[in-house]
Amino acid sequence: MTQEEYKDEVRRIRPKLLSVARRYVDDDDAEDTVQDVLLRLWQMLDQLRLPIDALATVLVRNHCITLLRKQRRAAELPAATVPDGFPVGADDDNAEEYLDRLMTIVERLPSLQQTILRLRHIEGMEMADIARLTGSNEVAVRKALSRARQAVRQKFLNEVPPE
Repeated sequence: MTQEEYKDEVRRIRPKLLSVARRYVDDDDAEDTVQDVLLRLWQMLDQLRLPIDALATVLVRNHCITLLRKQRRAAELPAATVPDGFPVGADDDNAEEYLDRLMTIVERLPSLQQTILRLRHIEGMEMADIARLTGSNEVAVRKALSRARQAVRQKFLNEVPPE
């Protein structure tokens, strides 16, 4: 597919892609989703054949579902992973101290564990994406993430907080 064919095709299908995205997410996220998908398709330009609307529609739908899963996981994260005694309320004065302590512990992890932990819990990336990014396989990523979590948990619970 040539660049001109791609541009013409995008002009034709963009409204449809926005409509599909808006069924799943709000307007701002729909715009971002469509833009991300169009960028991904642009990067695959030499492999594409006309028409691309079916592929683009599936990519938009999948991207929206991934976004919704990340949002749901982020909403569930504090209750599921915060150790006992860790203040999670916005009005708690000690929350910032605990968070600083936690981030200091994360910074002392081996670089691969630190990277995987940050990609998974701060960036919200999927395991397959982390594996691809780190040049590893999913099993190794899961194992490294598990070890990182255990190390952070142990150090957090064993260290005496600064007074």
